[in-house]
Amino acid sequence: MMHNGRAARRQTLRAIRPQRSGALPLLVACWAGAAAVMALWWENTAVVHMDLAEWLTGAGRLTGLLAGYGIAIVVLLMARVPALERRVGSDRVARWHAMSGRYAISLMIAHALLITGGYATQANSGFLPQLIDVVTDFPRMIEATIGTVLFLVIGFVSAGMVRRKLSYETWYYLHLLTYVAVYLTFWHQLATGTEFVANAAARTAWYVLYGGAGALLVWYRMLTPIRLNLRHRMRVESTVHEAPGVVSVLITGRRLHRLGAEPGQFFRWRFLTDGLRWSSNPYSLSAPPRPDLLRITVKANGEHSEALSRLEPGTPVWAEGPYGAMTAARRSQEKVLMIAGGAGITPMRALFETLPGEPGDLTLLYRANKTEDLALWRELREIASARGARLLYAVNGPDGVRPEITPERLRELLPDIGEHDVYVCGPTGLARQSYEALREAGVPTRHIHHESFEM
Repeated sequence: MMHNGRAARRQTLRAIRPQRSGALPLLVACWAGAAAVMALWWENTAVVHMDLAEWLTGAGRLTGLLAGYGIAIVVLLMARVPALERRVGSDRVARWHAMSGRYAISLMIAHALLITGGYATQANSGFLPQLIDVVTDFPRMIEATIGTVLFLVIGFVSAGMVRRKLSYETWYYLHLLTYVAVYLTFWHQLATGTEFVANAAARTAWYVLYGGAGALLVWYRMLTPIRLNLRHRMRVESTVHEAPGVVSVLITGRRLHRLGAEPGQFFRWRFLTDGLRWSSNPYSLSAPPRPDLLRITVKANGEHSEALSRLEPGTPVWAEGPYGAMTAARRSQEKVLMIAGGAGITPMRALFETLPGEPGDLTLLYRANKTEDLALWRELREIASARGARLLYAVNGPDGVRPEITPERLRELLPDIGEHDVYVCGPTGLARQSYEALREAGVPTRHIHHESFEM
C-alpha cells in the first residue's frame, strides 16, 4: 500500500539540504571543555613537587575533575537532544554515551586510588585504613561512595557480555540508577574539591555545566514526551501480518503531521497494555507519516516484538521521538542505492517511496534468508513500478549458501556506483560487509549513510 507518496516526496525534497556532520564541532567543544578543566587544575596547583605524595594527590585531583566533567557529558548524551541526534546520528550519540561512561568510571577509580594513595603516603599509613578514614571523615564522602558503587554496577551491567544476557527492561531500569549516582557524586565534588572550595567562579561554572545538562535531560526526556503524547493521543488502529514473523502496527492519532517525523526516522514505542507497558523499544516508520496515521513494521525477534502481533485495536501508545539522522537530508548525489536486510527494510521502504528521483535514479537491494522473508515485497514492487526504480533481492540458495555483496557484484549492478549515495540498514554483519564492499567499489565514505538502532 502506497502512503501518499507524491506529497511525501515533495516534503522530502524541501527537506534535502546536504549537511556537514555535526560530530566535529561537538568533539571540539568536548575537548575544549576538558582542556578548560585541566587549566582549572593547573591554576590551583601552585607548585608541582617531586614528592611522591604530592604527585599522587595532584594526579588524584586532576582525575577527579576530569571524572566529574565526564559525568556531565554522560548526562548530556543521555538527553536525546533532537538537533544533536539529527546531525550526529542516534547510534553515534549512543556509542559516545557508552564511551564517555567508560572513561568517567575509569577516571573515578583512578581518582579514588590516587587520592587515597597520596594521603596514605603522606600519613605513612596503610592504604585500606586511609581509605576508611577518607570515606568516614571527609564531607559528603558517604554519598560519593554510594554513587561510585552505583556507577560501577551500571558499568558492569552495560559491559557487552553481561548486557547480552540481560533483558532490555532489566538493563534499562538499572541504567536509570545513573541519575541517582550523578546526584550523589555531584555534591562531593563541590564540598571537597580544592578547585571549588575557595573559587566562586569555578563553582558557578560547575553548576552551569551540570544544570544545563540536567535541564536538557528533563526537557527532552520527560517534558517533551509528555507534551507529545498529550497532544497527539496515539492508539493502535490495527495490526497486519506481512510475512512469517513480521507484523505491521497501524497507529492513529491527532495531528500526527505536526510530529515532524521524516521517512527514515524512528520512535521509541511503549504500548500501554499488559506485558508491554514497561518496555520502550525503537522501531522505524515503515511508510511515510500521514496526518492521521503512522505505521511501523516489526520482525519477531524476542518477547516484545512477538507480542506486538497480539495488540488489540484501541491500545494506547506512548511514543518518544522522532529520532534518527538517516533521512533525505543526508543525500548529496542524484542517484541512490539502498541496501536493506532483516528489519532494516522498514526505514528503507519509507525512503524508497519518498526520496525524489527520476526513473533509474533509485535502486533498492533487499537481503533476506528466503523469499518468504521478503517483508513488504508487494508494496516495494508497486513503488518500483510506479517510480521506475530498480528493486533487487538476494536470498540464500537451496543449499543455504549466502550470496555475498562484493565490489565486483556492485560494479556489475551499477557501473557508476561511485556516483551514488548509499543508505545501509540491517544487521551488523550486513552493514560491515556492505561498507567494505562499497569502499572498495569506489564509494566515498561521506556518501555511505548507516544508522544502527541496536541500542
